[in-house]
Amino acid sequence: MSTCCEQIECISTSLSCGGATEDTMSSGDDCQPQIFTKPALGEKEVTELVDRVFGLKVVWIRLLPSYDDQNFHVRVSRNKDVAEDADEYVLKITNSEDSQEPDLIEAQTQAMMFLSAEGFPSATPYLTKDGNVMSLESGDTGPGNKKYMVRLLTYLPGTPVAKIATNTQIFYEIGKLAARLDKALSEKFHHPSVKSLHRGQFIWNLANVPLLDQYIYALGQNKYREVVEQVIEQFKGKVIPKLSSFRACINHGDLNDHNILVDSSSASLENPQYRVSGILDFSDMSYGYYVFEVAIAIMYMMIESPDPLSVGGHVLAGFESVLPLTEEERSALFLLVSGRFSQSLVMAAHTALLYPENKEYLMITAKTGWKHLMKMFEVGQEAVEKTWFETAKAYTNHAPAK
Repeated sequence: MSTCCEQIECISTSLSCGGATEDTMSSGDDCQPQIFTKPALGEKEVTELVDRVFGLKVVWIRLLPSYDDQNFHVRVSRNKDVAEDADEYVLKITNSEDSQEPDLIEAQTQAMMFLSAEGFPSATPYLTKDGNVMSLESGDTGPGNKKYMVRLLTYLPGTPVAKIATNTQIFYEIGKLAARLDKALSEKFHHPSVKSLHRGQFIWNLANVPLLDQYIYALGQNKYREVVEQVIEQFKGKVIPKLSSFRACINHGDLNDHNILVDSSSASLENPQYRVSGILDFSDMSYGYYVFEVAIAIMYMMIESPDPLSVGGHVLAGFESVLPLTEEERSALFLLVSGRFSQSLVMAAHTALLYPENKEYLMITAKTGWKHLMKMFEVGQEAVEKTWFETAKAYTNHAPAK
């Protein structure tokens, strides 16, 4: 992955139950696998497509890493004869199964446009010649004549959090961003397509941690599986019954260390101050709860810290500077973070079994994820929560830690 993050989806954007998956398709509640087809367009086809659909000349093109959709970083010129002052975009070719849910893609794209208008650093679409945000196009010449939804999105500058030396300041900022983003979407985003964000059995919605039962075989029999089974059982008993008491909202659902871009707002090399310069990948958007978003952010920021157990307090402080959690929401945080670790680790193992050639890419989070999840359970919920809540409380009396 490059230092500009390539505007890609990472592991947590792909598999769904009741929606499209990277390696299988699931339909309904029974999650029976079907064939999945990823786009496989070549550079020549893409260059022609951008000209035909968007009326732009491609002067430079590069395939980006992804595994369920196909993404290209392109530089384009509005003048067919002039390559100077080219604009940069990401051409996003959605997999053939997700492309059958235009309302969902419309909701994601409209949310990006709404957030950009609200001042968030979100990509926006370049409209097609027909004035639409997306176009359904015939794909490669393989069997079945698959059709793919195509969008051209502005390319966002910046460095992914995964590529910087993180500090408490950026953890606080990301927590604050998570709350502001969900609050804006939930209070002000009213596009008709929003109803498609009720995604039921979507495997990456934190409410669906119990669905991991169907994929846990991928872990084999070992201490890791035992911990995940423990998470699932505790989740069923302690989190699911509380869902109705949590405050509902629209979740971005994947504020991970590769989907948040930053740039440095200070010249200090010893103590850099970062600001968020880009929010990527809205494909996991769904209706959920505010506490889900902060739990997801905590989990992924833990991956990027040499002191992972302390991270939660800084992210939580940023989140609560905008939207304080209730006691019931706070009491679920440990299991929600553990649940997201479990989702990421189980689904990565499941997909790596089916696509061993992608194992290294799929197991990005797993390299440190297992270590952190095991440590959380070794230290115990009470001690971890004490660290998080005391750290967050300290912010209420002082300015954010730098």
